[in-house]
Amino acid sequence: MIAMLGEAWRAMGANRLRTLLTMLGMVIGVGAVVLMMSIGQGAQYAIKQTIAAMGSNLFILLSGSTSASGVRSGSGGGYTLNVSDTDAIAELPGVQAVAPIQPGSAQVVYGPNNWNTSIIGTTPGYLEARSWSVSSGNAFTDSDVRSATRVALIGKTAAQNLFGDEDPLGKTFRIRQSPFVVLGTLATKGQGMDGRDQDDTIIIPLTTAQRQVFGSQFPGSVRMAMVQTTTQEIMPAVEKSMIELLRQRHRIREGMDNDFFLRNLTAAADSAAESTRVMSLLLGAIASVSLLVGGIGIMNIMLVSVTERTREIGIRMAIGAREKDILMQFLLEAIIISVLGCFIGLLLGIGGALLTNALTGTMVIISGSSVIVAFSVAAAVGIFFGFYPARKAARLDPIEALRYQ
Repeated sequence: MIAMLGEAWRAMGANRLRTLLTMLGMVIGVGAVVLMMSIGQGAQYAIKQTIAAMGSNLFILLSGSTSASGVRSGSGGGYTLNVSDTDAIAELPGVQAVAPIQPGSAQVVYGPNNWNTSIIGTTPGYLEARSWSVSSGNAFTDSDVRSATRVALIGKTAAQNLFGDEDPLGKTFRIRQSPFVVLGTLATKGQGMDGRDQDDTIIIPLTTAQRQVFGSQFPGSVRMAMVQTTTQEIMPAVEKSMIELLRQRHRIREGMDNDFFLRNLTAAADSAAESTRVMSLLLGAIASVSLLVGGIGIMNIMLVSVTERTREIGIRMAIGAREKDILMQFLLEAIIISVLGCFIGLLLGIGGALLTNALTGTMVIISGSSVIVAFSVAAAVGIFFGFYPARKAARLDPIEALRYQ
């Protein structure tokens, strides 16, 4: 076997340029596969991180629209939901957490600094539903909600713009004209699926938001609520139960439209993740075409090599070389070209992925599985397309081969 490897290496060295050009197809093919798979897996990871930051098994419940003088507001524009609705939903089987929400935005002020940020009036269940932890300090409690306490939890972005390098814990700032004390800082969430910065927010007790910040024409009403189920599998059953419960509570007769809107965030997130996965597979499939082209190139050159070395093959057979020896020699040449091209392609693919990350900031993940798959496929392509020329060489008639000029 060692002697055959040496012979194959010498045969390739005799035609260096042709060997390099043959190898080029495998280099490009493997490099493209590794690069595309790295970008695709990076995109999948980014989507998964976004979904994890959003929370799991979530429904968004929005109040209905209003209509005045022929002008209809969008979802969340009416006052059809109230806190008692969310309390009733919390009693349904399969519901883990419910958080009524009164959202808005306001100018916040601390000393000479001011910043316009998102204000979320809610209950302690919001942090549980969003899987959002407090990095320092403490979260407010149900007692704070009942007492309409002026306390707040602040996100990283809002804290940086309002307090700079100061530790915000215990500091007093103003939302509009009302003073609030920072009770805790929120863990970093990053960008949401809609592109907004989730850390640019301040969370305060629901009653405080309703009575002292935004006001409310209808006491107890909320614009939206977040509902978390115990598992993803139970979400369809919980959705049906919520719709039936709210229609009953709001006295909506059969055949009439709902006065609320229910959105399944998990389904939307899963759809985005599936789209990204399909895109990743598509990119890998497109790049794999280069491997096929490289394999065809190997077969072409090996067929030319067999034709050029017909007399050499005849001499080898005449001095005792067996059919399997000739087959193995030419097959080894194809495998060497394929494996070397694959190795160079791996280096170029990994380098290209790292360069893409450095120049564009695109997340890339170079996984061991993608490298192994690319290497294995490239080697298999080399063997597959090298077998036919090798078999043709091995089946030459020795007498005819010796006569070949």
